[in-house]
Amino acid sequence: MANTLHFFMAPEDEAAFLRNLERYVLEVYPRRVPPDWETFRASADAQDRLPEEEFYLVASEIGPALVDKVKRGPDKGAWRIDEVRSPVIFFERSRLNEEGELLSGKLWAELEITPQTGRRDPAPDRLRRLWLELEEWVKKSFRRGDPKDYFVGPRAARLYKEQGLVLRISEHRGGTVVPYK
Repeated sequence: MANTLHFFMAPEDEAAFLRNLERYVLEVYPRRVPPDWETFRASADAQDRLPEEEFYLVASEIGPALVDKVKRGPDKGAWRIDEVRSPVIFFERSRLNEEGELLSGKLWAELEITPQTGRRDPAPDRLRRLWLELEEWVKKSFRRGDPKDYFVGPRAARLYKEQGLVLRISEHRGGTVVPYK
């Protein structure tokens, strides 16, 4: 089972999170990597270059991103990152839907030995420490939501309070989240 953090980030919250990531060497890769992809470091300055919905943060100092070529389907010819063997953190961005509601995002990393994923060895200690530092930063900087598994960024909480922004869980028939005061 992957370690997961669910959150709501307004663009300003995401910029603050990316500023926090600048102290690490984390390279950005989209979910399906085109052959001509050029990596860049995750930072607040690169926020407008990030893939629209989801991407990987590869801890390249810990190890390389291991990739396989997609052989079938609509992404045929693109590269797929092996998220179990590579030192990666998956980042699904919060975004607005058609109704103007902010959908939840998430961070997750596969750190444990599990039969479902085929991981035979635990993730490197440096990746585990990186995950724990990011998790601690989110828990310290964001508000808890109700339900309690969701964290709400300070700007998203302010927009909820001042403008009535709806925080919607991005699952099928997802409910709403209310930030604690």
